Amino acid sequence: MKRLIGVLSLTILLGGCAAPMTAREKGALGGGALGAGAGAIIGSAVGHHNTGKGALIGGALGALGGVAVGDQMEGQNQRQNAQSADLEQQRLEIERQRRELDDMRRDRYGDRGYDSRRSDPNYDSRYDRSSSDRDYQY
Repeated sequence: MKRLIGVLSLTILLGGCAAPMTAREKGALGGGALGAGAGAIIGSAVGHHNTGKGALIGGALGALGGVAVGDQMEGQNQRQNAQSADLEQQRLEIERQRRELDDMRRDRYGDRGYDSRRSDPNYDSRYDRSSSDRDYQY
């Protein structure tokens, strides 16, 4: 009967974790498991009847430590995701501005094309290293 109750309670506990676990939850689970194992080993080394107590205490302490580490990892992931979203938004804005500048240049210069090398008095072609620029006729 105890075995049936244990299996049912374990099934209910694991059924509640059907959704993807966060870093905090993973940390609590891993820390609790490691702490329970270490507590059981230490408890059995201290005395034969202290294995269960050691596992409980170690599991609780390990879970607390795992939650702390998992929470920090989750916060770091959220900051990285926010930075990635900001970078993508900035990249899109730069691309939009480049297209707008190209449209303005086309409107201003028409089919003659626009080449900043022709209009920049400080441009020095000696420093131009690209192959397409070597063939360019000024």
